[in-house]
Amino acid sequence: MDQSLPPLFSAADFRMRAAREENFLVHPDEDGDHRFNPGHPRLKRSEPLRDAAVLIPVIDRGTEATVLLTKRAETLRSHTGQVAFPGGRIDDDDHSPEFAALRETHEEIGLDRRFIDIVGRMPDYVSGSGYRIAPVLSVVRPGFSLTLNHDEVDAAFEVPLSFLMDPTNHRRDSRFWNDLEWFFYEMPYDGQRIWGVTAGIIRTLYERLYA
Repeated sequence: MDQSLPPLFSAADFRMRAAREENFLVHPDEDGDHRFNPGHPRLKRSEPLRDAAVLIPVIDRGTEATVLLTKRAETLRSHTGQVAFPGGRIDDDDHSPEFAALRETHEEIGLDRRFIDIVGRMPDYVSGSGYRIAPVLSVVRPGFSLTLNHDEVDAAFEVPLSFLMDPTNHRRDSRFWNDLEWFFYEMPYDGQRIWGVTAGIIRTLYERLYA
């Protein structure tokens, strides 16, 4: 083992992998739920996709980085109570998906952007609910504090990066919408159910950076 390399699943190692993804790999046009549900009628669209961005915050915890996730408020009209990355729709006056992801993260959980280093982007992820989501990769320095906007977020919690990047923790599941089966990944952790679009983005992260 090369002693000059940072430990696997550290923030430093994640930063290096993100840089290689950004510089040397050709991104496909889009990733998304269609990978798990090819030809599904739910994916046929009569309206344009809505643009959104999420931040993937990898927190520098020494040799064992963690990923910061949120649990959406039970009072929201859509995706109620689901585990998600901080983020949301891209506004007309947002300069870039990165800007939108940072803005939404601060609005939702109060994470100050001074602690955040943007280190890359993943391919856009198209959700079955009609969003084109830009996943923004970041490393978060410790010492931050969070202030949750409880109109949008009920909780924020950390999951070890090593857990999320272990494919044995990626389960395939399905449910029925309008009598049609819809497939997705789920990654239960410590009483939290990580599934759907969030798990799909995590699966893509694993495939492109760690597989």
